[in-house]
Amino acid sequence: MSERHPGGGPHPGGPPLLRMRNITKSFPGVRALRGVHLTVRPGEVMALLGENGAGKSTLMNVLAGLHPDHGGTVECEGRPVTLHSPRDARAHGIGMIHQELHLVPELSAAENIYLGSEPTTRRGTVDRRAMEAGAARLLARLGLDIPPRRPVKECRIAEQQLIEVAKALRARVRLLVMDEPSSALADAEVRRLFTVIRDLTAQGVGVVYISHRLEELEEIADRVTVLRDGAWVGERPMADTDRAELVRLMVGRPLGELYPRAPEQRGGDPVRLAVRGLSCDPPEGTPLRDIDLTVRAGEIVGLAGLMGAGRSELLNALFGVYGTRLDGTLTLDGAPYRPRSPQRAIRAGLALLAEDRKAQSLVLGNTVRFNGSLAALPRYRRPWRTVDRRREREAVARQMEELRVKTPSIDTTVRDLSGGNQQKVVLAKCLLTEPKVLLVDEPTRGVDVGAKAEIHALLDRLAAQGTAVLAVSSELPELIGLCDRVLVLCEGRLTGEFHRDPAHGPPAEQEALLTAAMARQTVTEEPPPPPAAGDDAHAHDTPRSAP
Repeated sequence: MSERHPGGGPHPGGPPLLRMRNITKSFPGVRALRGVHLTVRPGEVMALLGENGAGKSTLMNVLAGLHPDHGGTVECEGRPVTLHSPRDARAHGIGMIHQELHLVPELSAAENIYLGSEPTTRRGTVDRRAMEAGAARLLARLGLDIPPRRPVKECRIAEQQLIEVAKALRARVRLLVMDEPSSALADAEVRRLFTVIRDLTAQGVGVVYISHRLEELEEIADRVTVLRDGAWVGERPMADTDRAELVRLMVGRPLGELYPRAPEQRGGDPVRLAVRGLSCDPPEGTPLRDIDLTVRAGEIVGLAGLMGAGRSELLNALFGVYGTRLDGTLTLDGAPYRPRSPQRAIRAGLALLAEDRKAQSLVLGNTVRFNGSLAALPRYRRPWRTVDRRREREAVARQMEELRVKTPSIDTTVRDLSGGNQQKVVLAKCLLTEPKVLLVDEPTRGVDVGAKAEIHALLDRLAAQGTAVLAVSSELPELIGLCDRVLVLCEGRLTGEFHRDPAHGPPAEQEALLTAAMARQTVTEEPPPPPAAGDDAHAHDTPRSAP
């Protein structure tokens, strides 16, 4: 186990900041919580664990005042309280960072951070100078270098997540609930977030930390409470608990190998996707410069990098999101490929699981059937251009069964599913197009350890069937455990290539990946020197490694 940072840990003496006892909550036809307990002491980080659908978010919504009609008791600093609304929760010093971001896209970062608590001038108008200065200080504390006036809709998902954290810090809470705060963050941003958490706990603030990244909990949590199927399973000191026990408590059974790939590196099959000299200036995000890469049939290639490295922009460029804005040569199964639009990319045999499933990959107000078949509808078209609903429903139902999507029926609204099951619906949508190349951006973001293992096994099966997979993840252990090769991006350029099998090149290890991800000294305006006479004519096919 990783040791807690000095200064962390519960402060002795006095009543707990929070004590929830025998909490129950029911919805029509569903008993979401059954006798759940949670205690948080001043200055400690309490981890809250459970699979998707275990009741974690429902319990935190009770604490946030969103479900006042619950059973059981809630005490704050030894006094019974009734939380009828979020305003009541804030009055008792309770702050919440929700997994689903609660930001107004059209407002600036500063306006979102101070929304509802804007500083005013003596005339009663909003003091924008003070608001933007305060927002700048909070963002700098989190290591986020963006203008406070930037509209949130122009920020990346990871930036939006840190804005949400800044919003909670501004409120100066006594108890802070953080629901998957690091799900879109790379390792460097997680380190900064942990520094902020340690500062808060040193001041006596209690933190409830919800995450499916068990390695994070080993580093930051003092104790852990586990829920399963809406019920309290147990509480443990984090230092005395190992991952195997946590998984057993969460899922009620031992979990198989999280990364099912064989130790041998795949890569002997023909090249499926080849990219040479790709450069692109997306309307938003990081410009891409002179990128060379290949992905072979049956190979899983990872893309690593810090926030703003250009990983998502590269997947979007390959999928045609930027249309004709890109330069370079691309081939698919040896034939020229020009990604002019997502529709053409799908027809050519590509599929994309986007980073933000709710905004980019799902129509939340529609059904599982509608979302699952959306990209593959031409496959179910009759000659007179109507859709064969019977074939469509059978195909979607079969895919949902294969992916073990937990849903009452394929006519259930996607919004009503858990995050892990929503992610599986997106995967089903991709798979129904029968892609040659599958592009996945943070495929396990915000899903529990059981669903994560299932997604890893699915990607491994697809690769074994000949699909080429190009995967972005901010979790370096995931890339190392899942991928045959890992390419590293820094500021829109490739700075390293690492391998599952050291016989093929530099081994994929966390320290090496992080070094390449921060190798800004390799990004220059000078072109590389021409190859000397006698050099291998194909040496440029391999991305440059970080020094």
